[in-house]
Amino acid sequence: MSALISIHDLLIQRNGRDALKIKSLEIKHGETLALVGPNGAGKSTFLLALAHLIKPKHGEILFNEKPISQMNELEYRRKISFVFQDPLLMDMSVEKNIALGLKFRGTDKDQIRTQINKWSKAMGVESLLGRRAGQLSGGEAQRVSLARAFVLDPELLLMDEPFSAVDPPTRTQLIKDLSNLLSQDQRTTIIVTHNLAEAAQIGNRMAVIINGELKQAGTPKQIKENPADISVEKFLKEL
Repeated sequence: MSALISIHDLLIQRNGRDALKIKSLEIKHGETLALVGPNGAGKSTFLLALAHLIKPKHGEILFNEKPISQMNELEYRRKISFVFQDPLLMDMSVEKNIALGLKFRGTDKDQIRTQINKWSKAMGVESLLGRRAGQLSGGEAQRVSLARAFVLDPELLLMDEPFSAVDPPTRTQLIKDLSNLLSQDQRTTIIVTHNLAEAAQIGNRMAVIINGELKQAGTPKQIKENPADISVEKFLKEL
C-alpha cells in the first residue's frame, strides 16, 4: 500500500527551540497511526505540522508524494479534518453543527442532507439532530464533533486526544465505536493518546515520541517486545 504521508529529516521549532525531530516516517493510505509519548513530548506539534499550521525549520512533509509547502493552503486544508480534545461546537443544533463545514464549502443541500444522515447514524447521534449543542453530554458532544469531521470526507483525519475529556464508561464505548468505524472506513487517521491499550485498540501502528523526537514506529507488539532504546523502554514501563 502506498504512503499518503512521507516525512524526511523534519525539524520543527517553537519559540526558537527544537520541538520535534523526525528522521523518517511513512503513513500508508487507510492506516490508523496512534501517537504516544509523555506530556510535552511533541505529539500535538506533530499534528499541527501535518495540518500545515506550523512550518518546518527544515525537512519536508509529502502528501501523496507532493510537498505540502508547495500545495495551495486552502486546497490542502480541505483534504484534512481535525478533532480536538474539546468538541468546540457552535451554539446551534446538532444538525447545523455537523453541516457547518459543508455549507462553508458551498455543498449542494441534497448532498449535505445525505452526508448528515450517513455520519450522524455512524456516530450514533441521529436522534439528537434537533438538539442544541449546549444540551449535550460530553460524550454526545464529542460524537457530534467526530461526525462533523467525517462529513467533510477528509483524506487525512487528525485527532488530538479526543476522548480525554469524557468519563471512563463513555470513553470505552467511544473508542470501541471509533475503532470499528475506522476499520470499516479505511480512512487515514492519526490519533494522539496517552493510553497504550487505547493505542493498541485503535491503531494499526504506534509511533512513540519522547523529548521532541520520534523514537520508534511499529505495531504495538513490536514496540512492546523490542523497544528502540532505554527511553522507550522506560516510557512503556511507566504506563
